[in-house]
Amino acid sequence: MTVQITTHLNFRGDARQALEFYQSVFGGHLVINTYADFGMPAEIPGSDAVVFGLVEGENGFRLMGYDIPGRSEGGIVGGGSTHRENNTTITDQGVFVSIGADSLSELQGYWDSLAVGANVVEPLAASAWSPGFGMLTDRFSVTWSMSVTPA
Repeated sequence: MTVQITTHLNFRGDARQALEFYQSVFGGHLVINTYADFGMPAEIPGSDAVVFGLVEGENGFRLMGYDIPGRSEGGIVGGGSTHRENNTTITDQGVFVSIGADSLSELQGYWDSLAVGANVVEPLAASAWSPGFGMLTDRFSVTWSMSVTPA
């Protein structure tokens, strides 16, 4: 039996923009279905919001997202923040998305794209456990923990 775990992010009105952005970073195909696609009358506010969204790449990247009905303030639900203090990561966020790559050059490409408009928590650099580790909170309030996967 195979188990596949997929991160599913709940957005407050900007799931389409976030999923399109993540597709531009990680590649793969994008599926977007709106509430109208599933029967909500088009004239109802929010019918164009995402009820099912998926980015899936041949490289193993897979992320789902949707818009919570009636929410439009942007970002993911739960919000919170993550920062460094006294050489320690401090957070009140419930979830990070963790990405592992085979090489620092591959990871650097993802990092550079995700870092646009992001808050860098820990710059991408060598760490005690990896030739490359970094953490940032992107413009959609999603915190990414990124590292080179040890061989």
